[in-house]
Amino acid sequence: MGTQNGAIRSFFLEGTAGRLEALLNAGGEQATRAALVCHPHPLYGGTLHNKVVFHTMKALNSFGYPVLRFNFRGAGLSQGDHDHGTGEVEDVRTALDWLDREFHLPLILAGFSFGAAVGLRVACPDQRVRAVIGLGLPVAAIDERTYEFEFLKVCAKPKLFASGDRDQFGPRAKLEEVVRAIPGPKKLVIVPGADHFFEGRLREMREAIEAWIKETYA
Repeated sequence: MGTQNGAIRSFFLEGTAGRLEALLNAGGEQATRAALVCHPHPLYGGTLHNKVVFHTMKALNSFGYPVLRFNFRGAGLSQGDHDHGTGEVEDVRTALDWLDREFHLPLILAGFSFGAAVGLRVACPDQRVRAVIGLGLPVAAIDERTYEFEFLKVCAKPKLFASGDRDQFGPRAKLEEVVRAIPGPKKLVIVPGADHFFEGRLREMREAIEAWIKETYA
């Protein structure tokens, strides 16, 4: 791309519901992978600027990977209306298509909460995505909303799951049950003292991602 590692590019993706606001943190000249990070629920203030999303980007970008963040339809400057996870699947595909066209590199998808529920559903069957990261996986009902994770039972890609032991939307026993039922390779990291948003524990979450990348691509 001709940009130096650390440079940030702001632009719009052309999505099925209109333009999607996006930020790209450039990677190194010899980048071996590119990554996408999906943000939490937009109706509860989730955007590409979320702290968990930002620290996840920093972790992935530290390996020289270009990292794309975007706002789902109806969030930030993105056009369209929130579609309760249905249309948002197309937003993720739009972002993955752009990364593939731009870099022609193996892809990693990371998502936080709503972003994990939607993003992993798209990434698992997509052959361009070689590994996935689910942060704060919302395995318990949130305000009568429930997320389905049956698709993970056929996802054989390397998978990292990281949640806090005080995550109100991801009770440890339920999360362990979900992870136990899916094929490897997989890793579950429980961050002590962390709530759903990893408040006060973002460094530990970031270190878990960095350690897993090193283990997976050593």
